[in-house]
Amino acid sequence: MRGNTITKGMAGPLLMAGTRKRRHRNVVSKLAAPDSPLVAALHPSPNFGERLNGAKPTILLMHYTGMSSAWKAIEWLAQPESGVSCHYVVDETGSITQMVSEQARAWHAGRSFWQGETDINSCSIGIEIQNPGHEDGYRDFPAAQMAAVLALSRDIVARHEIPRQRVLAHSDIAPARKIDPGEKFDWAFLAKNGVGHWVAPKSVDPCDPGLSNGSDAPEVLKMQELLGRYGFCVETTGVLDEPTAFAVRAFQLHFRPQRIDGRIDRSTVTTLERLIETL
Repeated sequence: MRGNTITKGMAGPLLMAGTRKRRHRNVVSKLAAPDSPLVAALHPSPNFGERLNGAKPTILLMHYTGMSSAWKAIEWLAQPESGVSCHYVVDETGSITQMVSEQARAWHAGRSFWQGETDINSCSIGIEIQNPGHEDGYRDFPAAQMAAVLALSRDIVARHEIPRQRVLAHSDIAPARKIDPGEKFDWAFLAKNGVGHWVAPKSVDPCDPGLSNGSDAPEVLKMQELLGRYGFCVETTGVLDEPTAFAVRAFQLHFRPQRIDGRIDRSTVTTLERLIETL
């Protein structure tokens, strides 16, 4: 199980610090019935706790399983020793399995950050989408699967009033560790149908290679400021350091998938400017 939300990301092992605190203590958080009418099956995971400090879901977080089948992912997420879980799994046929109640804090985000929030597990609902992942034959997400993700997402964001700009990728909140659900995930399709934030990315200019690591050009500080405004964890150092490059790559994975290289080019900057303008 590689390169995925379940074990480890591209940059190293998933750090589970804090995720095992406050295991379930009351029956209201246990999965007795589906939260969505779209759920085909329940497969409860013991890996959950209370949402801390009265937090409510304000983020919908997309992952891929990074495993050979949805069933293998579900079995692992249901094992206490895995230390991880999610609220929903969507297989390639579009069938939806719920594993943790939406009232509960599933353990899917790991060490992460978005718009100043560091306990993403407490303020999010996590959807695992079956795909073998980048290290084991990463492939397109089938139309039936994307249709199911759309329907489930619509249901969740409507019930919890989740803002469109807070429908996020795992890579958005953990750029140095994660790359899922990756560049093949159809964010544009979701946005066209009312889920998530999207603008048509500015086309890539093959004559513009972009700025690479170590650059201190003025565009670097501008990009850092824009990324921070949008929600990414980026320090405004004015230097294109490794954390900034990871954040740029994460932005490209989600919003400018035509070229994913962590370099700051005009296409990336303009696409981010357009996103912020539409908020």
